[in-house]
Amino acid sequence: MTTVGVPAGWPATEEEARAVQDELRGHVVLDEPGPPAGSGRVTGVDVAYDDGLDLVAAAAVVLDAATLEVVAEATAVGRVSFPYVPGLLAFREIPTVRAALDALPCPPGLVVCDGYGRAHPRRFGLASHLGVTTDLPTIGVAKNPFAFTYADPAAARGASTPLLAGTEEVGRALRTRDGVRPVFVSVGHRVSLDNALAHILALTPRYRLPETTRKADALCRRALREAAQDLAGGKARDSTTRRPPASRYAES
Repeated sequence: MTTVGVPAGWPATEEEARAVQDELRGHVVLDEPGPPAGSGRVTGVDVAYDDGLDLVAAAAVVLDAATLEVVAEATAVGRVSFPYVPGLLAFREIPTVRAALDALPCPPGLVVCDGYGRAHPRRFGLASHLGVTTDLPTIGVAKNPFAFTYADPAAARGASTPLLAGTEEVGRALRTRDGVRPVFVSVGHRVSLDNALAHILALTPRYRLPETTRKADALCRRALREAAQDLAGGKARDSTTRRPPASRYAES
């Protein structure tokens, strides 16, 4: 497990963070198809928080895209690097996620984030931010549509409908299991939207959520429990949370 500090020069105010977003957003690549679904490696990243100890843990789990077997994994734990501000969630998570990715013993390939990319009020969510700063192809996959609208896809697995901000398509609602509520897919960086959907279908052979998210979620929770127990002198804690409540994350 890697221990992470707040990077030197990291934005400390909302104004500084928005300026960084504005500068980086212009570097998002939207005209590359990305690697073919089911080929190479695909890595899931996820985070969990202990609000009482001001800790965030990140996990990166590399899968063989053809077999979905785990190839490698790494975790990192650090202090929360930015206060909660709607639309700026990535600034709380990127340093620890980057540290987990850097600790992997192999290249991650395509990265799947538990969150959004283009489907963000400023069109620069976590998946886009991570993609631009690593130059890795990235996809955002979320469990809820939050502030965006969509028509319910047909009931069959693979059906999708546009995820809309007004009339602008920012992602897709994708049915990964017959008759089960969809997930919400958006491009992060260097992947087309159609290819992003193909990747998510390849990663969901049995469950609604992609295997990348399921495995990274379990690993980051375990890493956070271990770090919290260390800080608490070995006493068990159960204060881990995934992210701020959905009502606030809607604007992140």
